[in-house]
Amino acid sequence: MKLRGGVSRLRSLSARRYPDIALSVHVGTGTETETWGYELRFTQNNQRVPILTKEVVTRQGKTILNRPDPDDRRDPERLTQTFLEQVNANSKFREVANFFASIRYQHLVPQLVREPDRSTGKVDDPYGGDFLEQIAKVPDRTRQARLRRIRDALKVAVPQLGELEFWRGERGTPHLRGKYEHWRPTGAWQMEDQFSDGTLRLLGLLWATLDRAGPLLLEEPELSLHPAVVVFIPQLFARVQGRLGRQILMSTHSTDLLSDTGIGLDEVLLLQPRTGGTEVAPASTLRDARVLLEEGLPLSDAVMPHTRPEKADQLALFGEGI
Repeated sequence: MKLRGGVSRLRSLSARRYPDIALSVHVGTGTETETWGYELRFTQNNQRVPILTKEVVTRQGKTILNRPDPDDRRDPERLTQTFLEQVNANSKFREVANFFASIRYQHLVPQLVREPDRSTGKVDDPYGGDFLEQIAKVPDRTRQARLRRIRDALKVAVPQLGELEFWRGERGTPHLRGKYEHWRPTGAWQMEDQFSDGTLRLLGLLWATLDRAGPLLLEEPELSLHPAVVVFIPQLFARVQGRLGRQILMSTHSTDLLSDTGIGLDEVLLLQPRTGGTEVAPASTLRDARVLLEEGLPLSDAVMPHTRPEKADQLALFGEGI
């Protein structure tokens, strides 16, 4: 909470009269879609301390926790913590706590991988400040197997890449280095600080999909990548999901990413700014999108117009009168 600036920063800019912040999560599988339910509401007191107003846990529709309870009312200090975050209180629904702990967000910034000193002290940095340290912590055999898989995938986008390996410098500093084939028979080794932004971004995406098993949140994975590579990202992630069972959620503005014919309307959510806040709606609710798909148009042409800013063309007028 402190990292995000407190309750005031988390509230919607469209909020009125200091409302609660509410979250409702349903956890399940393909066959049992709502094994667990978790609902949380909280606000803040006059000292800006977050205060819980509701915490409910259900399992297969049966309520197993409902707060505030009588003990909370006798001791309001208890409402400064959720039961979810307390090991001695979440034993009946620790599976939910473990699920939340398994969620990972990644938006690798190539320059932070090249210059890790900028993020000294950070652990599991989603922007890649300790990306090389994360790789170093993985057992040798697992790390080597993953890097072989990643090398084979990278060679599609970077044909000159012959080898990819983990390497420690003279001071024990972790590095990635790749052997690039060229006119010399022996090729040439390059360190991660010499990799292109696209190579580092794709390498980070591939590593993230193989690392751990919880839901993975990716922001604009198409950045720095060639459109011909972006087109196949959905298929890549679909195979990973099929083999590892890992749920992957992506945000994108890329028409190339949405050109994959295997993506269904029910797999796309549209985020549309409104005067009262951003609305999220499944693309399957767009009647015209379904008609356009039936007529043979690609998914990107059917849904992207609904996210276009109304006056985007006005940007072309910038600079007039300077």
